[in-house]
Amino acid sequence: MSVLQNKIDFVALVSVTRANGNGDPLNGNRPRTDYNGFGEISDVCVKRKIRNRMQDMGKRIFVQSNDRCDDGFGSLSERASSVLKGIKDREEYARRACDTWMDVRTFGQVFAFKDTKDLSVGVRGPVSVHQAVSISPVEVESLQITKSVNGEKKEKSGDRSSDTMGMKHYVRFGLYEIKGSINVQLAEKTGFTEEDAETVKECLRSLFVNDASSARPDGSMEVVKLYWWKHNCKDGQYSSAKIHRSVKVQLKNPDVPPCCVEDYVITLDSLPDLEPEIVDGV
Repeated sequence: MSVLQNKIDFVALVSVTRANGNGDPLNGNRPRTDYNGFGEISDVCVKRKIRNRMQDMGKRIFVQSNDRCDDGFGSLSERASSVLKGIKDREEYARRACDTWMDVRTFGQVFAFKDTKDLSVGVRGPVSVHQAVSISPVEVESLQITKSVNGEKKEKSGDRSSDTMGMKHYVRFGLYEIKGSINVQLAEKTGFTEEDAETVKECLRSLFVNDASSARPDGSMEVVKLYWWKHNCKDGQYSSAKIHRSVKVQLKNPDVPPCCVEDYVITLDSLPDLEPEIVDGV
């Protein structure tokens, strides 16, 4: 497997329909928005979903969520010690970590645990992902729900506890843009390969497979299009900013709030000698 030799940029257009794409725990788990009403999905959330898809594809992952733990380790420290314990050289420690876990050689990782307090190691990953922002302001709606769990009996009477009320929040509709890049110089340091880049592309294409929940029912979140530019050199033929701007998304009727992807016109500016691979999402 050869290490990545060509810079890569990508843009994914993601639709959210009556779902909570990324709740804010400091705001009652309401969908994230900025002060102007544009919807947001954090880069951490996107990376979590990419890691989950890597795991679905049989890749070894270092940062695992509790409900997806597949190796029996209860913490990152335990997982690191199982492979890296006893290594005293920082470069060897980083190399072994990158060889072992795909997400480490993809996104990087800081290793600073009690058993390695004298050997803190930081790995910079080649794949950077921007915070996703909606093309237009989003409408956040709230629905009052009844929680009929009755988890405990009343202390005195022994009867079931009464139902409690709760709130459920969702975005009526939003079209979000996820931008990112893959840096060759950092790929050379972590051993990120051409095959790894193809895995990341497939993860983005199928980002919401096996991701359904009560806040995100199956079909409520969809990758509409994935644009994938592979340059002919290490540093890139154009800046990432210029490439990301080449994807133009505009409302057909600015006076009517969008309710589906068809309410937008999606165009692509031509960049001489650099054509993207355009992939339909799952």
